[in-house]
Amino acid sequence: MDKAKILKVVLFLFGLVFIFGVYPLTIVWPSGWAWGGGMHSHYLPMILGVYATLGVFLILASRDPGQHRSLIAFTAWSSLVHGAIMGYQAMTDGAERGHLYGDVPVLIVVFIVLLVLAPPRAATR
Repeated sequence: MDKAKILKVVLFLFGLVFIFGVYPLTIVWPSGWAWGGGMHSHYLPMILGVYATLGVFLILASRDPGQHRSLIAFTAWSSLVHGAIMGYQAMTDGAERGHLYGDVPVLIVVFIVLLVLAPPRAATR
């Protein structure tokens, strides 16, 4: 399978995980996936909504990744920034250490995978 086909599959799978996978992980493994009070936090529904919305757009982008470079770049770089901030917070707050083994490495993997598979820039005229 070539890089373009792999990217289509990856975008589709990441989209599904963002829509349907994150919430169950907060229930099954709250210390690695739910921040600041878990299910009783106002933060959790907000971040779940943001990731579910991003997931829908990643699925749409999987049809023609070359037309959605900016969304792919945003997903990659925002995942790195989000993971780095969470990693720092998890290292400085003992109550959040589980995230160093949960969502933090997953976001770093999302960054790396999307960066490696990102479609090339269109040729300029």
